Amino acid sequence: PSNMPGKQNANPTVYAVSSTSSRTEDPTAVQNEDAVDPVDAEEVFEMIRHINDPEHPLSLEQLKVLSLEHTFVDDDAGFVRVQFTPTIPHCSMATLIGLCIRVKLLRSLPSRFKVLVHITPGTHASEMPINKQLKDKERVAAALENQHLLDVVQRCLDGSDRDIEA
Repeated sequence: PSNMPGKQNANPTVYAVSSTSSRTEDPTAVQNEDAVDPVDAEEVFEMIRHINDPEHPLSLEQLKVLSLEHTFVDDDAGFVRVQFTPTIPHCSMATLIGLCIRVKLLRSLPSRFKVLVHITPGTHASEMPINKQLKDKERVAAALENQHLLDVVQRCLDGSDRDIEA
């Protein structure tokens, strides 16, 4: 029901997405148990593309909130940066969406990675304070101690692993 009362963007634009990953594993590659698996932007995007929007029964990729073009990885430095673009400039869900992306990456990436999640510059009226909140580890940890908020984050993450395990 896309016309539910209370939604800020009741009829968001939905974009076509590919149904499968373009990643392919080399079946002849020798596996070294001690080797550090390199991580690239495509792999990180696969981790987050199916996160559910908190207001709509759609993924963040379907709403163009997330895209591969705004996913950056420096494997050698252990750094991942994801920009997300709220569907409207006054989206009240922007902090929650950023928190969901951050939680998903922290749960999915090896611990050697530092994660930065922020709003695409110029796409939200409260970009600076939201980015500051998302960057603050203590605020993120405190937010996740709130059981209601943690439940909302988990609902957004439910089903987001579908392509990773395929």
